[in-house]
Amino acid sequence: MLYQLYETQRALLSPFAEFAGASAKLYSHPLSPFTHTPLSHRVSAGLDLMHRLAKEYEKPEFDIRGVPVDGVEVAVQELVALEKSFCRLLRFKRYTDDLDVLGKMKAQPTVLVVAPLSGHHSTLLRETVKQLLKDHKVFITDWTDARMVPLEAGPFHLDDYIEYVQEFIRHIGADCHVISVCQPTVPVLAAISLMASNGETTPRSMTMMGGPIDARRSPTAVNNLAMNKSYSWFENNVIYRVPTTYPGAGREVYPGFLQHTGFVAMNPDRHLTSHYDYFLDLIRGDDDSAESHRRFYDEYNAVLDMPAEYYLDTIKTVFQDFALVNGTWDVRGQLVRPQDIHQTALLTVEGELDDISGAGQTRAAHELCSGIGAKDQFHYDAIGAGHYGIFSGRRWREKVYPVVRDFIAKYDAAPLHQQAAPKRAASPARRSRKSSE
Repeated sequence: MLYQLYETQRALLSPFAEFAGASAKLYSHPLSPFTHTPLSHRVSAGLDLMHRLAKEYEKPEFDIRGVPVDGVEVAVQELVALEKSFCRLLRFKRYTDDLDVLGKMKAQPTVLVVAPLSGHHSTLLRETVKQLLKDHKVFITDWTDARMVPLEAGPFHLDDYIEYVQEFIRHIGADCHVISVCQPTVPVLAAISLMASNGETTPRSMTMMGGPIDARRSPTAVNNLAMNKSYSWFENNVIYRVPTTYPGAGREVYPGFLQHTGFVAMNPDRHLTSHYDYFLDLIRGDDDSAESHRRFYDEYNAVLDMPAEYYLDTIKTVFQDFALVNGTWDVRGQLVRPQDIHQTALLTVEGELDDISGAGQTRAAHELCSGIGAKDQFHYDAIGAGHYGIFSGRRWREKVYPVVRDFIAKYDAAPLHQQAAPKRAASPARRSRKSSE
């Protein structure tokens, strides 16, 4: 019933949001007579803010059209490499007609970025991808909004998530490097552990950033909620069926609007201040600051529904049973054994001010991966960085990324299972027109 009430409210607010947006332009457009009336800037700013508070936010685009590689701007095309019911594997393919740069791109490491399935769309990692593209071939998981997946596709459990990650690694090739950000650190570690236990070739390296490997350490407000409420409480209070207006009608989900409410409730004062500053920026005509606010909240306010099975599995396995660190996690009848990983180097990254995954939670992976030699395990603390700062923004670009880039380069040149000499750059293929890596 709550989901239906939310949809009714959204439908009622939609005309108001559009009216407020149109009226804001009426009081700000230079050719409108209303622009020259007293207080027009304040009226326009107020209406614009109302429009943004009441509007519906659609999934943003990655919108990565080009990146600099070795000082040359190269074109980027977003392609679907593999499509599953609940996820698309995207590839960002780079193109250039500079043969020297093309040769360097072909020799660069391949990276699989596993984006979180935890409320926001994978476009939240846009800056992560854009920075990685300067030195890597990049794939990313693009999780599907569960309300758009028909019931005929079946359920989606945490075990299915793990199998998706394994399939993506096999599709790309085991010589890739895996980066997991936040929530997927746990299923990614499980996926690679199971591959190792089964004798499969595992990725050359895995980088785990700000994830709840051991949520018992330095628990945050997010951890405490998951640990202090019973499993049945989550079943009865946050799981709802998708209304009939969507393709996934009848599917049980943890709705995006509830997740968004929780995100805002964690720092209500910060969001209130941000919106008031946006109002003042509009009055002052500070277009750059106003546009920065729009870009952030266009992303932040765009949320997706999570499959109920996956969400409840995660609550129980990661935050209540601590099955990974206790060695009791059973996936399709097989125990998850991180100690079986021997051929994959490990880097963990934590933010000093992370209020989602507390200090030590990600670092716990080192104790579990005892089969990896100490010289092939690394940890980095991003001083001054919060949760988002370890994969987006200035600290990501200037502090975290250089560490990740150098770590990947080291084990791409000499992977653990080969200890090969550093690769030579591939000879660029001759093409009459623009070529791709």
